[in-house]
Amino acid sequence: MANCQWLIAKKMNRYININDYDYPLPDERIAKFPLAERDSSKLLVYRGGEIAERHFSDIGEELPEGSLLVFNNTKVVRARLVMHKPSGARVEVFCLEPHAPADYEHAFAVKGECEWSCIVGNLKKWKEGAVEIPFEYEGANYTLQAYIAERGTREHIVRFEWAAPMTFGELLEYLGRIPIPPYLNRESEEIDNTRYQTVYSRFEGSVAAPTAGLHFTEPLIERMKAKGFDFAEVTLHVGAGTFLPVKDEDATKHAMHTEHFDITLATLRKLRANYGKIVAVGTTSVRTLESLTALAWRIKGGKAYDCATVGQWELYDIPADFTGEKVLDILILYMEQNGLERLRAATEIMITPLGYNYRIVRNIVTNFHQPKSTLLLLVSAYVGEDWHKIYDYALSHDFRFLSYGDSSLLMR
Repeated sequence: MANCQWLIAKKMNRYININDYDYPLPDERIAKFPLAERDSSKLLVYRGGEIAERHFSDIGEELPEGSLLVFNNTKVVRARLVMHKPSGARVEVFCLEPHAPADYEHAFAVKGECEWSCIVGNLKKWKEGAVEIPFEYEGANYTLQAYIAERGTREHIVRFEWAAPMTFGELLEYLGRIPIPPYLNRESEEIDNTRYQTVYSRFEGSVAAPTAGLHFTEPLIERMKAKGFDFAEVTLHVGAGTFLPVKDEDATKHAMHTEHFDITLATLRKLRANYGKIVAVGTTSVRTLESLTALAWRIKGGKAYDCATVGQWELYDIPADFTGEKVLDILILYMEQNGLERLRAATEIMITPLGYNYRIVRNIVTNFHQPKSTLLLLVSAYVGEDWHKIYDYALSHDFRFLSYGDSSLLMR
């Protein structure tokens, strides 16, 4: 493993008062359920300070001609398991991230036993022993059991054991529930199994949907392709940390969560060929694309691109003249020289208005985010103080907010 001490970024003289990113969000403005048709949602169009209103199905009429839209193709897993003690006490186990095996592909394919980092509901009832789910599969009776292998503060390592001839991914699909956002204040329902997934979701690993993509339908994508738009995909597995509020008044003290991502050589080549026309669909696509800068900077400095998670402030210390073109050229050449078809890494980047320099992303499609959230800071880093104008318009024109809500197209 390469020495990564040089990656520690300075956070001196950085301060963000999170109260400056607050706004009133009545509960009735939070969309509790999706609309009947995905692309019938409203679309706020922000273009260089001006605001217009369309339907999402019209997005192809608003985007610059020949834009490249970048989707996050992660798939939400049924990560909530409702289990019980032999006494009958209910314990909810929320699987966050694989621990052993540690990578997603093997974690979902394993049979018999695995360990995950989990949040446990009603932990006080689970002092020792197993919690379980009895179930029937192909005419035989089985039991999924779980044990706490290691206790933590917020997250715990949980060991799962089962004898059924099923992978862990199949078990979650069979027994688990879709982990809809906590602010919906309801249990998941059948509609969430399909509508809390994008139509292009492919790789299991997320515990929250990349919600900007929920508005796209297959017919809409085909119509946009016919008009000359192009599409590319990245994968970032969204963690539960995306819902964590900023609790400290100084937002720079907020510890960002880690999210794993990967990107193919084919996608990088497409990004380079369409540089200046890149539209990130969702903040997860933004975080993935912008994190590439850190990987390229490491390679330029003679370091291993994946020697550490991309740090929360790492990108702020990279010179502004290290442009997006240079980033993509370095990564493409590196992959070609090393025979790589895919880059895998992890990121904790925090995009804020403190002089963040967008290098890869040109335009953004995103929903309306919670007050005092890191995602609102990301929007502000792109549109500046105009975020007030955007959110005031949305609130006064009956836009629906958060995961199942309406969307915005942000263009400079």
